[in-house]
Amino acid sequence: MTTGRSGRTVRDLRTGNRSAVLQQLYFGGPLSRQELGPATGLSSGSVSNVVGELVADGLLEEAGIVDSDGGRPRTLLRVAPASAHMIGIDVGETRVRVELFDLTLTELARTELPLQPRGCYDVGPIVDHIRSGIATVLERAEVGSDRLLGVGIGVPGIVDRDAPGGTVVHGQTIGWDAVPLEALLRATGAVPPEVPYIIDNGARTLGQAEMWFGAGRGARDAVVVLFGSGVGASLITDGSPDGATPGGAPLEWGHLTVQVRGRRCRCGALGCLEAYTGAESLLARWAERGGGGDAIVGDEEDALAALLAAAGGGDKVALDLLEETAEYLGAGLSDVINLFQPERILIGGWAGLMLGPHILPAVREHAMRYSLRHPAARVTIDMGSLGPDAVTVGAATLPLAAFFAAGGRRTPPEPTTEAPGWQTSLQTRGGPAAAGG
Repeated sequence: MTTGRSGRTVRDLRTGNRSAVLQQLYFGGPLSRQELGPATGLSSGSVSNVVGELVADGLLEEAGIVDSDGGRPRTLLRVAPASAHMIGIDVGETRVRVELFDLTLTELARTELPLQPRGCYDVGPIVDHIRSGIATVLERAEVGSDRLLGVGIGVPGIVDRDAPGGTVVHGQTIGWDAVPLEALLRATGAVPPEVPYIIDNGARTLGQAEMWFGAGRGARDAVVVLFGSGVGASLITDGSPDGATPGGAPLEWGHLTVQVRGRRCRCGALGCLEAYTGAESLLARWAERGGGGDAIVGDEEDALAALLAAAGGGDKVALDLLEETAEYLGAGLSDVINLFQPERILIGGWAGLMLGPHILPAVREHAMRYSLRHPAARVTIDMGSLGPDAVTVGAATLPLAAFFAAGGRRTPPEPTTEAPGWQTSLQTRGGPAAAGG
């Protein structure tokens, strides 16, 4: 195959051109062929060739006609929503959420499967939830797997995509020790072998969603915080998580030490930020001070709602806990501000969405107080805008991003082999978060 001076082949150039046109129409369309040239930097001939290929592939469709100044009317083009589908999955602390999207990320179907009892992260049930959730959303939307670009999954922990046999998850706080999640999912047969599973840290998928479609749009540098049972964060530089390095380590921000010889964290260390700010630790501290009663043993989201209701009713213990949590969060954010000097900090996650309206002003105040003046003066601290579906939307962008990078062509996954011993021990490996030291 012909190779240019840069080492790129003709196929590489064609893929790059297809990718440029697809992404321009995806984020800036509908556009005419004439508008695509200046927008992508491609010649009119290249645009014509690429558009012809993408229309023939069924990825583009006409979106109406507009008049031009003195010339012939121009046909607008857009990405065809029904030409492909993605599944996004959020393996959260309280439930597994599975959503099916069309190519333009319009939701077609969803299901949520609770994790019981609270804090139980046995690998087997989670894999079963993912398998059954995939089957449910495909059936509800009456969609086959033939147009499925991939299954994106956001998980707690550190994700190693380069491990032999497929992606492995290291989730110390939830008791996952090198779990070969990709191989386990592949063994279920939930999707055909040619459909890839793309797994990443949940904070990173949240960050990608907010940067592509939410409150992070337009920012060059941002930190997106995932605030749930624990806390994590994603660093975005140049508008992409971790400098556009897929699968790179997220910020393990929740495990910064904020109190020497402090409370024991789920990870086993003492004094982590998560031990003072995560919803699990917040509820534990409420119980230690005599609050909560029966609410503490129920669903974690219901328990947090009860704490907020108590604070709204003037309960001093609940109010003091919220103020302490705001100060710890603010102090933790000051470390991020001083280290990375981001333009924006966005707070999301189910607990962040619940607590944000009550503590965000105090969090801002404490973050400014603990930060250096110059980086503090340029940062804004706000809530994310995508709501509780942000992680699943971000997870669905993982196969979508791979699709763009491949110029709108499907890329089959690398073959994986199942890790020895896991087939017979799905129900016993892993364990409750409390055991994850």
